[in-house]
Amino acid sequence: MQRFRGVTVTSLPAPGLPPWRRLAGSALVLAAIVLVAALSGCAAPPPNSTYGGYGVGRAAQVSYGTIVSMRDVNVQGPSSGIGALGGAAAGGVAGSFIGGDPRTNILGAIGGALIGGIAGSAVEGGLASGQAVEFIIRVDDGQTISVVQSNEYHFVPGQRIAIIRGDHLRLAPVAG
Repeated sequence: MQRFRGVTVTSLPAPGLPPWRRLAGSALVLAAIVLVAALSGCAAPPPNSTYGGYGVGRAAQVSYGTIVSMRDVNVQGPSSGIGALGGAAAGGVAGSFIGGDPRTNILGAIGGALIGGIAGSAVEGGLASGQAVEFIIRVDDGQTISVVQSNEYHFVPGQRIAIIRGDHLRLAPVAG
């Protein structure tokens, strides 16, 4: 410990400390990697031109229609809790380095877990949300439907489209 202007400063663990204490830094890095890997699964859904393995080789019903109107919408994905859990774990490990006695280490771990959980939850919420377009479509059979999806095909009002009802509903351009 060092004293600086009347304040006692505890330095990071020295090489002479027990091996578990030296490995705690590696555990923090590992926890951060696990958190990022887990949250990458929370990203916005793939574009509508991407099919999962379960959709390949399955028949889908196709009908046709015309886009009447469209508007931008926000999409908020469900929260799985992985962000909060991963953030709490990483924050708890990081916070356990605060202080030099067991009581301070425990308090630091608790505080770090709380702050990490809040931050992880916020990161997960940001990754699971995004932008999409709501299409209002007049189907050739006379009914009107609404479909929310990405607009990677750059659809415009008045355009003819195919409405594909398979593993989930998709819109696709019609040639000609």
